[in-house]
Amino acid sequence: METSQITSESVTEGHPDKLCDQISDHILDEYLRQDPDSRVAIECMISKNLLVIAGEVKSKAIVSIEEIARNTIVSVGYDNAVKGMNGHQCIIVKNINEQSADINQGVDIESRFCKKIGAGDQGVMYGFACNETASYLPLTVDLAHKLAKRLSEVRKNGTLSYLNPDGKTQVTVEYDEFNRPIGIQNITISAQHKDGVDQHKLIEDIVQNVIKPVIPKGLLKQSTSLLINPTGRFVIGGPLGDTGLTGRKIMVDTYGGIIPHGGGAFSGKDASKVDRTGAYMCRYVAKNIVAAGLADRCNISLTYTIGVENPTSIYLNTFDTEKVNKKLLYVMIKYIFDFSVKGMIESLNLKEPIFSKTSVYGHFKDNHNLPWERVDKANSLKAYVSQLYEKIGSA
Repeated sequence: METSQITSESVTEGHPDKLCDQISDHILDEYLRQDPDSRVAIECMISKNLLVIAGEVKSKAIVSIEEIARNTIVSVGYDNAVKGMNGHQCIIVKNINEQSADINQGVDIESRFCKKIGAGDQGVMYGFACNETASYLPLTVDLAHKLAKRLSEVRKNGTLSYLNPDGKTQVTVEYDEFNRPIGIQNITISAQHKDGVDQHKLIEDIVQNVIKPVIPKGLLKQSTSLLINPTGRFVIGGPLGDTGLTGRKIMVDTYGGIIPHGGGAFSGKDASKVDRTGAYMCRYVAKNIVAAGLADRCNISLTYTIGVENPTSIYLNTFDTEKVNKKLLYVMIKYIFDFSVKGMIESLNLKEPIFSKTSVYGHFKDNHNLPWERVDKANSLKAYVSQLYEKIGSA
């Protein structure tokens, strides 16, 4: 039997890149809370005791950017320089400018008849879903996120109070020739900790309190390799040990490298930026196709051009798992879903301040009431198929 291995990683909320994503999205949410029509593109760079916040904004809102940034840093756990940063005292430099008028005229398109929204940039976006897990995510990235989230939980609830905020996880799953999971080949966890913690105790604590509560028993094998803090020490972490940037963890944010990525980051961008909105719409469509039982795996891709309201191309790939004709699927999604920028924003409620929920542990998850995670179109897709086959049968 031929087998294959797939690996995905995740990071905790204290990872420097994820810290920047959270700051960017909390700032975005506050702009949207005050002015839903805000145009925002905020990015951060963090290193040691310095945070730089830069970007372009067009909004009626008055936002205390520095206060939001400090509150976010402290809430993650960086309230002491020993941990990697002190959010109360760090240096913050801001460079926020108004959105380019050249871009704005292509985004807000007004005519005598209606107001349209053009894409805020060109690019390719991808979305994916599979029936491998309850979350419709690949097993590798689903487990990597759960391990990373569990690392933060045991730190915050005091179970492993010697942990500090930074951390990374990685999971390798072995699949059979039919793309079914056989078991876990490797789990790697790097957890920042206070100085003086015994390495053997840390390993045992992580196994008992992080790995075993998260990983299903049937997937852990005697041959599973567990690598925990493989360097033997992880005290210097967070912004003290590594520079962070908004939008650098794009594979962690999406599908763990299972499918292609258009390259555009998400965090800090309002919904006129199709890097974000198009990717959410692709996930929404793919998930509903799989939830409707029309395919086991589905990848949707959209292409947009700046200033143009509708996609220039729509791509569908079901990896030969489709239960109906692929041409029919393509016709259905164009009929049921609105891929215009305005249509995507309205159908997914993307003027609401919901984006800070996405900035850690993936942008695609079931338990945060995210509109693109709904499967409310699954019944419509199934009904459309039934009606079409009835017409064919009676013809």
